[in-house]
Amino acid sequence: MRVLVAEDDESLGDVLVRGLREHGYVVDLVPDGETAMSYMRFYDYELAVLDWRMPRLSGIDVVRRLRSGGGATPVLMLTAADTPADRVAGLDAGADDYLVKPFDFGELLARLRALQRRPRETQPPRLVIGELEFDPAARQARIRGRRPSLTATELGILELLMRRFPGVADRRSIAQHVWDNEADAFGSNTIDVHLARLRSKLADGGVRIETVRGVGYRITAT
Repeated sequence: MRVLVAEDDESLGDVLVRGLREHGYVVDLVPDGETAMSYMRFYDYELAVLDWRMPRLSGIDVVRRLRSGGGATPVLMLTAADTPADRVAGLDAGADDYLVKPFDFGELLARLRALQRRPRETQPPRLVIGELEFDPAARQARIRGRRPSLTATELGILELLMRRFPGVADRRSIAQHVWDNEADAFGSNTIDVHLARLRSKLADGGVRIETVRGVGYRITAT
């Protein structure tokens, strides 16, 4: 799923992007708070990792604006400030978790997984359709206890389809959520190729991926 990273330290930002992509996330990196807000208005992010002190707009101001506008994206705040008052200020502004620099990357991943496990008001922590189950935090799909061999791209498409169930996921949404450069997928037959492979791998899962002509795709129970 797509993650926003807002970090003005270029070297740290590169480390975060590289590490998150290695663990199956699609990542957008921005250098300041204003750009972070513009991205969050355009994309529906699964998670956001925000540096507290950034140019143009601080991480805490981004969180305040996000929450005041009704945005529910889980936010992990990164900061060098480690006083109780700082932690209280960040959490009261609407951040969901708080990690002090320097940090262990394994801990950051664990905290992101914990945020993904938190159920949202309208979304259970595990997605189940037919005999297919998807765990967003573990990024694993299972069919009657068996794990089908899915690529990271196929897992991303499957998660989006299951989250949109029983509705339709349009092609642009699939491109935005699953590919770092959405134009690479949206302007070609790449999505169709991956959907064909995914259909084949889920053939015994009690689900069917339907093409909604001129719109996109939806997953249904058979």
